[in-house]
Amino acid sequence: MTQHSTPAPARRPRPRAVAALACALGCAALSVLPAAASAAGSPQGDSRRADARAAADAVLFDDFTYTAHDDPRVSAHGWSVRANSGGPGVPGASWVPRNVTFPSSGGNSVMDLETKTAGTAASTEQTEILTRSAKFKNGTYAARVKFSDAPASGPDGDRVVQTFFTINDLKAPMADDYSEYDFEYLPNGGWGEAGNILYTTSWETYDPDPWQAVNQHTERRESYAGWHDLVLTIDDRAVTYYIDGRHFGTHDAAYLPERPMSINFNQWLIDLAGQPATQPRSYHQQVDYVLHVKDQVLTPAEAARRVAAYRDAGTAFEDTVPTP
Repeated sequence: MTQHSTPAPARRPRPRAVAALACALGCAALSVLPAAASAAGSPQGDSRRADARAAADAVLFDDFTYTAHDDPRVSAHGWSVRANSGGPGVPGASWVPRNVTFPSSGGNSVMDLETKTAGTAASTEQTEILTRSAKFKNGTYAARVKFSDAPASGPDGDRVVQTFFTINDLKAPMADDYSEYDFEYLPNGGWGEAGNILYTTSWETYDPDPWQAVNQHTERRESYAGWHDLVLTIDDRAVTYYIDGRHFGTHDAAYLPERPMSINFNQWLIDLAGQPATQPRSYHQQVDYVLHVKDQVLTPAEAARRVAAYRDAGTAFEDTVPTP
């Protein structure tokens, strides 16, 4: 595992669609988390009750128990499934809402992002879902994400990017109030890499043309296929990333956010050079849940207990994070 501050020539520009971040604010449905049932007086019961009480703080939790991308609750809970054109990814590709689905996995509903291509821009369908409100800043972010190394069907080799990240809009080239914090898995390489690599990146700013970037990133070159617990914490000193309960990287205070951000998941192709074949193929990334606890730095174990408390209480969604 290595860590770098940039400019880093191996990282390619990844412009985000500002229109998606500038959507009108939605009304998030609020719910109250009852205390989790447990044996009175037991250490486990005390821990679960404490976690349930803590959930009265400013928290976003979503277990993704929806029926389809156009389920009215998706919008009511503050999510936008992207349909507008633009980067990142293959120029001319589409962002297709119907490819965001909610199948069952192990008896639990999960969110599935499917990205398809047949080797042309016109055939390439990318996927993204994001919060309409950019209201998240310091605190803890956690998600359980399933990465994949190969397509569900068709030939392998496309330079896929599978992500969990927070971001706000770049108001001007090299603007110092830009913020972005990424988990990005590249199963087939890209950005100068030949094989599996996972990046965590903390952004201060960038200029899309000519490309220059100010960021710090940590990477590890190995397969991350399968389910993984991703945790990001931001306080007034540092940005810290964890994977499966283990420390992955810490980035400096120079990369702390100045403005609130949205929470995003997407899957897209860097280009079409990785696999020149024209046979159709599809790649899948899945998400079990997402959690944000405002202004509190939790350990990965504490974040997992928060999620367990919500599930024990039968609470599939809560959003008490105020809009700035």
